[in-house]
Amino acid sequence: MAEKLISFEPVLPANPKVLILGSMPGGISLEKEEYYGNPRNHFWDILFKLFDHEPITEYDEKIAFVKRKQLALWDIIGLCYREGSLDANIVDEEPNDIIGLLNDYPGIRLIACNGGRSYETFRKNFNTSKVDVIKLPSTSPIPGRYTKNFNGKVEEWGEILDYL
Repeated sequence: MAEKLISFEPVLPANPKVLILGSMPGGISLEKEEYYGNPRNHFWDILFKLFDHEPITEYDEKIAFVKRKQLALWDIIGLCYREGSLDANIVDEEPNDIIGLLNDYPGIRLIACNGGRSYETFRKNFNTSKVDVIKLPSTSPIPGRYTKNFNGKVEEWGEILDYL
């Protein structure tokens, strides 16, 4: 039987410019109660490389870092059922209120979807012309069919810098 999962509350700086949307935290992240908590996930390393910043190990400091950079973090899926950590195993998903968040934070200029599942779920459930929406390569440690190497991911993720 698949486990019922509930995503985290959003991480919101005072004036976010970019909203990074994951799909649903994986098992390790849910256990640790941390966005991108799997040490093999490339998310934090990509951000540190983009901003030419030394890696940070403490989660609270990582969150302070993204807030200083005017980045908001959330997941497109608020509730779902999933066995294991693979996005492919997600069923009966219910999206978070992304439009409500955009209304509350009109300074958001870009939604950066972390991977294909995030992007597809966003497109299936929402239609907005208020902000640009892009699909970026997944930062997941699970190799996908179109997985880029780390430097390739950093290069594509660099697009968020144009919105800050």
